[in-house]
Amino acid sequence: MALVEITIEDKVGTLALNHYARRNCLSQALIEELLAGFTAFEHAGIRAVVLTTSSAETVWSAGHDVSELPRADVDPLPYTGPLEQLLRIVKIHPAPVIGMIHGSVWGGACDLVMSCDLLIGDPTCSFAITPAKLGLPYNASGFLTFLSRLPLALVKEMFFTAEPLSAERAERAGLVNEIVPEEQLKERTYRLARTIASRSAASVSVAKHSLNALSQARPLDPVHFEWLQGLRRTAYFGPDYREGIESFLQRRTPNFGSDPIAWRP
Repeated sequence: MALVEITIEDKVGTLALNHYARRNCLSQALIEELLAGFTAFEHAGIRAVVLTTSSAETVWSAGHDVSELPRADVDPLPYTGPLEQLLRIVKIHPAPVIGMIHGSVWGGACDLVMSCDLLIGDPTCSFAITPAKLGLPYNASGFLTFLSRLPLALVKEMFFTAEPLSAERAERAGLVNEIVPEEQLKERTYRLARTIASRSAASVSVAKHSLNALSQARPLDPVHFEWLQGLRRTAYFGPDYREGIESFLQRRTPNFGSDPIAWRP
C-alpha cells in the first residue's frame, strides 16, 4: 500500500497522507514518497499542490515518527535528516503548496504545514508543536518558520506549552487563510488551487520565492548562531531529551529533572 496517494488533475497535484494505522506519522518511508511526489510534480509542470490526507480522521498527522529519532547524544534534527529535507522542498517547490487540514496536526507535521504557502482548514483543525514534551531542542530554521507565520508571543506559547492552537485562534492569528465548514473544505481548497493554476506560473513562482526569502530575512551574527547551536547541544546531550524519547516509546509521562539552561552569549 502506498503511504502517500499521488494524483494530478488540471495542473493541480495532490499528495494525500495514507498511513492512518500510524496516524500518518512522518516516517522516513512516508517522507520519501512525499519527496518523490514533489519531484514528479515539478517535472510535470504542476502549478499548485494540495497536501492533505486520504481520509478525514481526527488526527491529520501525529508528527515525526519518534521511534526513528536518536535516543540521545546526537542532534535529532540534522540538516540532512528526512524531515528537514521535506521542509526545504515544500518551501522551494516552484508551485504554491496548499495544506488542506481536517483534524489535529502534531509535532513535525505542524512544522510541515507551517512550511506550506497557504492553509485551508475546517473547525476540527488544530496545531501543536511538541518538542517540550520530548525534551527536544528545536533548531533555528524551525523557529524561524514559525516566526514568519505567527506573532512572537504566540510562537512562545506554542513551544513553551506544547498545547494545540485551535482553529479559531489559528484563523485569528493569520496562520490559516480560511476556516470553512467541514463539508465545504475540499471544494474550497481545490477552487483556490485551480485559481492559482490558472494564473501565470512564472509570476506566481517569483512571488513565492521572493516572499519566502523576504519573510525570513533576519540578520544573525556568527557569535549568536554558535551560541544557539551550543544551547541545542547542551539539551540533546542532556538527560531531558533521553527521558523524553524513552517515556514516549514506553507510553508513560516523562519525568523531566533538568533546570533551565542559564547560558548567555
